Amino acid sequence: MSKTDKYFVHESSYIDDNVAIGEGTKIWHFCHIQAGAQIGKNCSLGQNVNIANHVKIGDYVKIQNNVSVYEGVELEDGVFCGPSCVFTNDQTPRAEFPKGPGSYEKTLVKHGASIGANATIVCGNTIGEYAMVAAGAVVTKDVPAYTLVAGVPARVIKPIKRQAVQD
Repeated sequence: MSKTDKYFVHESSYIDDNVAIGEGTKIWHFCHIQAGAQIGKNCSLGQNVNIANHVKIGDYVKIQNNVSVYEGVELEDGVFCGPSCVFTNDQTPRAEFPKGPGSYEKTLVKHGASIGANATIVCGNTIGEYAMVAAGAVVTKDVPAYTLVAGVPARVIKPIKRQAVQD
């Protein structure tokens, strides 16, 4: 196990050069943090998480197992990413004709938002403050603050409070 005085990185994980990691953050098994990434304080990155080049992650963010946060995505403070949720950064990807980082579309997940397991967030959209994306949903447009969205494509189900959704 690799541990600094400020944060923890499991020995099976790889941290590129030119990465900023905040105090109290824990990076677990088989993660890769790429060059230029910024991870805030008191974050938790579960097993097999990839943080791409130049991604910015705020404080108190929890990213569950098997999540890749691609270049062009920003997670503000207090964001929760459920297991195997998916971010994209290119609306029209082609293996034969790569466009490169200059063409990546920005995705912003605002303060306190939660994304459920296996949800897909199509690039170019913003998820509002304290919004919740249900498990398996496919977000194809902006999600308003304080709302629950679900389905394929994701649609507003109901307004929610800052705390957990309760019926």
